[in-house]
Amino acid sequence: MRVSQQEAAKNRERVVKTASQMFRKDGYDGTGIAALMKAAGMTNGAFYKQFDSKEALIAEATAHGLAENAEGWRRVLDRAESDALQAIAEWYLSEAHLAHPGAGCTYAALASEAPRHEEPVRKAFDDGLRHTLEIIATAAGSGNEAGDDSTAIRYLSRLIGALTLARAVDDPELSERILVANRSAE
Repeated sequence: MRVSQQEAAKNRERVVKTASQMFRKDGYDGTGIAALMKAAGMTNGAFYKQFDSKEALIAEATAHGLAENAEGWRRVLDRAESDALQAIAEWYLSEAHLAHPGAGCTYAALASEAPRHEEPVRKAFDDGLRHTLEIIATAAGSGNEAGDDSTAIRYLSRLIGALTLARAVDDPELSERILVANRSAE
């Protein structure tokens, strides 16, 4: 039975969204096609009708995850009443974000895996990172004067590093200390 172009597009979107969440939770290599397609409510055969390879899906799902992340940053900034960077730090370094990597930051979950993948995956990170840095630079009021986004780079690196380390340790108390120590926007 053939599906309409609209239905095929919806199916593809569902697979990309599911893959984005599963990749963030279990990593690129920790997510198999069979489990992914089952989670998306589809068959393995449907995967090969929609994507040339797992690597192609990885690139598309990574771009999707980074776009979702950018929307999260924007929502926090839209609600921030005073110190935008402090609002971001409190949201980003929260217990909820720590506990739910599948719905969280693509950078913290997958940046260390990206170098082992093909150019389209790294390009998705390049594009996503540039966009996120623009958001942070605007929030910080530093704009992007003469291409200097070093403040935004330092700030984002600190947040990602703190979240990554807090997720890596086994001791919940140490994890919380890492988050709290980095919540200050300074």
